[in-house]
Amino acid sequence: MEFRRIGHLPPYVFAQVNEAKLAARRRGEDIVDLGFGNPDLPSPGFAVEKLCEAARNPRNHRYSVSRGLPNLRKAVADRYRRRFGVELDPETEVISTIGAKEGLSHLMWVLVQPGDSAVVPEPSYPIHVYAPVLAGAEVRRVPVEADADYFEILRAVFKSSWPRPRVIIVSFPHNPTTRCVDLSFFERLVAFAKENDTVVVHDFAYADLGFDGYQPPSLLEVPGAKDVGVELYTLTKGHSMAGWRMGFLVGNRGIVEALAKLKSYLDYGTFQPIQIASIVALNEGDGFVDQVNAIYRSRRDVLVDGLNRAGWKVDRPQGTMFVWAPIPEPYQEEGSLRFAFRLLEEAKVAVSPGIGFGPSGDGHVRFALVENEHRISQAVRGIRRMLGA
Repeated sequence: MEFRRIGHLPPYVFAQVNEAKLAARRRGEDIVDLGFGNPDLPSPGFAVEKLCEAARNPRNHRYSVSRGLPNLRKAVADRYRRRFGVELDPETEVISTIGAKEGLSHLMWVLVQPGDSAVVPEPSYPIHVYAPVLAGAEVRRVPVEADADYFEILRAVFKSSWPRPRVIIVSFPHNPTTRCVDLSFFERLVAFAKENDTVVVHDFAYADLGFDGYQPPSLLEVPGAKDVGVELYTLTKGHSMAGWRMGFLVGNRGIVEALAKLKSYLDYGTFQPIQIASIVALNEGDGFVDQVNAIYRSRRDVLVDGLNRAGWKVDRPQGTMFVWAPIPEPYQEEGSLRFAFRLLEEAKVAVSPGIGFGPSGDGHVRFALVENEHRISQAVRGIRRMLGA
């Protein structure tokens, strides 16, 4: 049988490393898994308690609403006011999504169609590329280079594209490169979007993970950003609620309403007890987010400092829960997939090969900070032995 849409999807590179990891574990090998960015920290205890309480109430077992409960949308607006100084109307500028991936994917359905194009980062978290592709659009890739002016590269790609892209997708702090920007970047981007009548979609997955005094800015902090932009916010990372699948689209009310209309045909929202518990997480979780941030910062330091002592020169990221590491010079010709297999076989460490994020990622591997400091230190020792340091 011939299937639609999925024919353009390439094999998931990360699955190859995952299969090799599982095979090694079946052989009894102790593999430190720093590959899949799956948060290991438990969700807030007070949210779990509220989930259990709400789940025992049979009234919460019925269909919910695809927009999200009113008090949930209000809690998101309150969080944005406290954290970013941004005012949001919970009724018209906030909608709940079933995680950021679902939100972005269905958002593309209402923003692009065959014949349209979208600007996306390169390398990129895969859904940033394939959400527009699955909606029928072409993608224009903008290289995320460590020392280059990303806005100027984006501007040049946009201007050289025809037809002009309808959507610009950005995500900072950036996965996988960990690149960060300041508010001036978004000021330039908002002005550019207004001049060129295009929409900005900011995937703000790592909004709550900034280190060493860096606080990731919201696109919506820019005056007038809601005229052209929306932002995806999630409880996955900062609140460590990955499996709960609780995300939000906030910003431009016309775009929020368009997504709401589509979702009214597609789903009835997340299980209502999860929404109720998420209200508590948002309202009472600021201190918890600070604790999570401190843990990831400490893990980052253990990994980066250890790699540098082993002779593998890696910079400390200012944000995200990842470390983006250039392949050491003696192994660069192998490419990221073969080098990832080498780390698995010789150092007993699983990482994500950079090629899985796009062709320009092939010179790097990505470490996810999803094991405790003891296990990360074990990983560093294995890598040190492999490098002969």
